[in-house]
Amino acid sequence: MKEFPTLKFLNRFKWVFEKMGVQYPLLRSILQVKLTMDQRRVPTIFDQSNAKKKDQNHFLKSLGLYAFYGLFLIPFIVMGNQYLFQMSMLFGLMMFIVMTSMISDFSTVLLDVRDRTILSTRPVNRKTISTAKALHIIIYLFFITFAMVGIPLIVSLFTKGILFAFLLLLAVVLVDIFVVVMTSFLYFFVLRFFDGEKLKDIINYVQIGLSISLIVGYQILIRAFEFVDLEVSFSPDWWHIFFPPIWFAAPFEVWLGSAGGPLLFFYSALAFVVPVIALIIYVKLMPVFENHLQKLSDHGGQKQRKRKWSYSTLLKLICYTKQERAFFRFASLMLSKEREFRLKVYPSLGLSLVFPFIFLFNEFQNKSLEEVASGNFYLSLYFGSIMIPTAVIMLKYSGTYKGAWIYRTMPVEDYKYLYKGMLKAFIVKLYVPIFLFVGAVFLWIYGGSILEDLLAIFLSTCLYVALCFTMIRGTLPFSESFEVAQQSEGWTTLPFIILLGGFWVIHLFVLNLAYGVLGYIVILMLGNLVAWRKIVR
Repeated sequence: MKEFPTLKFLNRFKWVFEKMGVQYPLLRSILQVKLTMDQRRVPTIFDQSNAKKKDQNHFLKSLGLYAFYGLFLIPFIVMGNQYLFQMSMLFGLMMFIVMTSMISDFSTVLLDVRDRTILSTRPVNRKTISTAKALHIIIYLFFITFAMVGIPLIVSLFTKGILFAFLLLLAVVLVDIFVVVMTSFLYFFVLRFFDGEKLKDIINYVQIGLSISLIVGYQILIRAFEFVDLEVSFSPDWWHIFFPPIWFAAPFEVWLGSAGGPLLFFYSALAFVVPVIALIIYVKLMPVFENHLQKLSDHGGQKQRKRKWSYSTLLKLICYTKQERAFFRFASLMLSKEREFRLKVYPSLGLSLVFPFIFLFNEFQNKSLEEVASGNFYLSLYFGSIMIPTAVIMLKYSGTYKGAWIYRTMPVEDYKYLYKGMLKAFIVKLYVPIFLFVGAVFLWIYGGSILEDLLAIFLSTCLYVALCFTMIRGTLPFSESFEVAQQSEGWTTLPFIILLGGFWVIHLFVLNLAYGVLGYIVILMLGNLVAWRKIVR
């Protein structure tokens, strides 16, 4: 295996570990295996790329991206001397990135039960196992945080002086301790009251949130820098105690700024005391935490919920045959329960929710509510469907694709019922909630006069889903591995994205015709009837 520079550095402290009772040769071997596995693991920020190439150090590649994020911290250092505001923004952004990274990509370190199940049966003492786990976390955080704050730290040294750079370095260390302990406490709380499946769901949703935030975060950053030249006034109050970024920013204001007072000194004390006390509590609770980690091996039998009468009635209205209803239920479970599928598809659907509001926010920057309501910007709801081609094409992939043999064992007369049930489950479970939420906001802004337009948009989407199905027709749902997904599929979806623009242009055109929208609705109903019979088969 590769000889890591980090391990060479640890060799200098071999005598320290041996005095602690740690078996250093075994400690070094354990860390070497863990660091090698880190290189092969694909971080969540690259998970959407499908580029799981061999012989590629994904961890180092991710450090370059974190260094790029660190460039956004520099303006908060150099833009003035309002240290409490500037450093609160800096530490807030840093804590968000580090904590989401810890939860999404490095939960396997904090939640590793293999150490106890594998290494405990070998001649390795418990102190060596615990030390290896702690050092693994320290090494990971060191590379992540200093890849992100390394350049800002150098900039602060030349622009703000040695004292500022020293405080920033010390604060970064304390923030790392705080983040690790708070993340561990979050896991401890969940495992204390729930099973391992609930914790896995939480980690999965954080991964989804990270993927969405990385894509739309630049929208927030662009608008945030519009306020850089404004004067910022900040009056410390008691309720600011609930905002940890202010704790770590307070020492900069006390030592380098012009402000003071009991509250700022109290915040500064919290920045030093809370991470240290939290670390001590974490060390004391470590044995209890390790015991709760065994719940991760428990898959927690899910309780079977009784199907409500209203759900069964709605299902009969949507699906006309028993086979179609059975496949609807099957596809619904796959869409909502399979974690790898959710991680691949849900971020795209999250963008479907975000895009209309991004465009709507841009309108409100230049117009009043009355001016916006007099226009036809509600047609931006079509942009909420821009991710449908990508989501539909992912319906043929699954993390449990090996179970697809079951399709051939079922007494299915026609696989069209399988496809129809799958697509209808996709519309009802994933698209309809987004459409209803965004549509409700547009109804509040534009009033009931757009109900016909919303119906036309929904029918257009149903027809659009049927047309997008042609990309996967001939492939059984959830029957292929995500590993075989190719980047060239982006070119496959491009014509369908252009087709969505065609629906938008047609709708914009019929708005200028008398009863144009009603006529368009009738045409869309006929189009859906033909498409779902002729295409989805």
